[in-house]
Amino acid sequence: MTNRASLYTLILIALVAWGGLLLFTRFVPPITIASFIAFFLILSICLTSTFAPLIYFISRRLLASRMNRITVRHAIRQGGLLALVIVLNLALRALHSWNIVMAVAILGAAIVIEVLFLARK
Repeated sequence: MTNRASLYTLILIALVAWGGLLLFTRFVPPITIASFIAFFLILSICLTSTFAPLIYFISRRLLASRMNRITVRHAIRQGGLLALVIVLNLALRALHSWNIVMAVAILGAAIVIEVLFLARK
């Protein structure tokens, strides 16, 4: 699949996922653990498919050199990591276990994972 088709697919997935999240929060009461898990799962899909095209377009403009060519796969990975950081912080906040130290630790772990992926290249 070409980059353009992948980006259009991600944008379509983002629109459908945000609509699904809106309908889910409207019609499903947050009573059970399964509803919380489904909410955070749908939210992670929404955020990943929203952040990936944004990261791709921003990095294409800022990193115009040939050494730092970004692909859609890299953008999806970075968008997924950013979505994971946000979802984990929100989940800890919902459990009343969030503090700034945990937020920094989660962000640090995401940065270490990204550095490991870049070092593997």
